[in-house]
Amino acid sequence: MISRKRAEQALRAAKLEADAASRTKSEFLANMSHELRTPLNAIIGFADLMRHFASEGRDSGKSLEYAAHISGAGRHLLNIISDILDISKIESGTFTLNIEECSIRELVDASLLLVRDRARAKRQSLEFKAAPDLPILPADAARMKQILINLLSNASKFTGEGGRILVVAQRTPEGGATIAIADTGIGMTADQLAVALQPFGQVQSSYSRAHEGTGLGLPIAAALTRQHGGDFHISSQHGSGTTVVVTLRPNVPGADHANRAAPPAAPSRSRLPSLEAASLQPGRSS
Repeated sequence: MISRKRAEQALRAAKLEADAASRTKSEFLANMSHELRTPLNAIIGFADLMRHFASEGRDSGKSLEYAAHISGAGRHLLNIISDILDISKIESGTFTLNIEECSIRELVDASLLLVRDRARAKRQSLEFKAAPDLPILPADAARMKQILINLLSNASKFTGEGGRILVVAQRTPEGGATIAIADTGIGMTADQLAVALQPFGQVQSSYSRAHEGTGLGLPIAAALTRQHGGDFHISSQHGSGTTVVVTLRPNVPGADHANRAAPPAAPSRSRLPSLEAASLQPGRSS
């Protein structure tokens, strides 16, 4: 009798897991359909316009503008595909890092440069406070920029007009570094945060969400941090903003660790740097 009850419980648990996996797959397909169709429509539409003008033997003077739209849409598609490939490699354990000596200050500066225009367009304050003794650490420079750009892009995306984004970089007592990114955006509840940390997770419904995205930026940032042997902590409060802290150690663990799939990051309950707590000098705003 007991064995039968256990079997029934296991069957129910398996069914619930299968139903959840099915819903995740459906939401992912709906999300990807929208994300892929939007840039594809732009590519096709502007390319057709250029062909139309060429067939009539005239140039409306818009060719450069249309070419820029086509290029932008193509790059967006490439980024989506790259993110999907990255998360697949990480989960399969085949992801590798190209380690070199990197200046933490230069990595943050380069990442801020790529998101500064987006912040300005929304009249957001983008500040960087760096300790004077930031170290040079072994890391994959391209992947570290990917982490920072993903986090900064999310901060800008989910922060309203005139909001504030603060980046604080410090040296740890062990000789590593912490990079904290805090914003005054919409924030998330604990349940929403758990969803956002899952690959392809979307806090809002795919059909009604107000913000575009594949749901891969945050999970990839967390996974790549752990690929470096670092720690990824996130604290968020609905309506009050989000703070993400990436901690890097002085040495990257061996290749076995670098190639191992990283588990999803768990929401941190520890006290993280906030906008009000940051007081390092010098500071800079954009």
